[in-house]
Amino acid sequence: MAEQKGFNIRRQTGFATLAVACFVLLYLPILLLVAYSFNSGSSIAIWEGFSWRWYQSAWENELVQEATVRSLVIAVWASLISTTVAVLAALATTRTRKFRGQGAVFAMINQPLMVPEIVTAVALLIFFAMIKVATGYSGLLYLVIAHSAFCIPFAYLPIRARLQGMDLSLEQAAADLYATPFQAFRRITLPQLWPGILAGAMLAFVISLDDVVITEFVKSAGQDTLPTYMLGQLRRVITPEINAISTVLIGISVTMVIGFTLLSKIRN
Repeated sequence: MAEQKGFNIRRQTGFATLAVACFVLLYLPILLLVAYSFNSGSSIAIWEGFSWRWYQSAWENELVQEATVRSLVIAVWASLISTTVAVLAALATTRTRKFRGQGAVFAMINQPLMVPEIVTAVALLIFFAMIKVATGYSGLLYLVIAHSAFCIPFAYLPIRARLQGMDLSLEQAAADLYATPFQAFRRITLPQLWPGILAGAMLAFVISLDDVVITEFVKSAGQDTLPTYMLGQLRRVITPEINAISTVLIGISVTMVIGFTLLSKIRN
């Protein structure tokens, strides 16, 4: 009887062609966007020569400066808050005995990943609108809270994965030597967990920095972040300045994702 060969997706007819087509359709527009960010002319479709003109224009644009600072402030706070909550949630779901409702807790933590972002944005809009009417406050705190809540599962997953891959013997040994839970965490767990924490924080930072939908629904007047500023410019006259800003955002995102990948591969 002939030996049955295993299924290999790479040997399926047309798979390579389809994969190449998908990569081309996905990355070719991004490459064109980056290329035309160096266009010396004002057109986003006609090449008129190489120039740093639009990067300088974006750098000197006060609205871009304000939106960039606002985006960075929100992203830093959101990543710090969401990562802190994610660490506590990961410890509670991996360093305790199984309890009734653990699956429901896991589902609640990852709810932003399962529910369409537009639904979350509308819910936050309604909730914060009630608070704004009651308190009269309309500052950036709403955006920080909204981004933090949305980024929690993105920080939680790499941290939880790191905890699940860690050996419990050292923590158990610390407990046998009368270390308190906090001492065991600070001296044993945390030094091993830091790559996962940094990876989660970096991923949360990128998600917050690039977010458009939730920001657009939650922000008040004069609180544009860099992505929402770009969205507003697309409704007016489009210039390669938007390409330049997009290229910088792509560079930041790619750098953070590479760092996230490298940190995720660090072993004890």
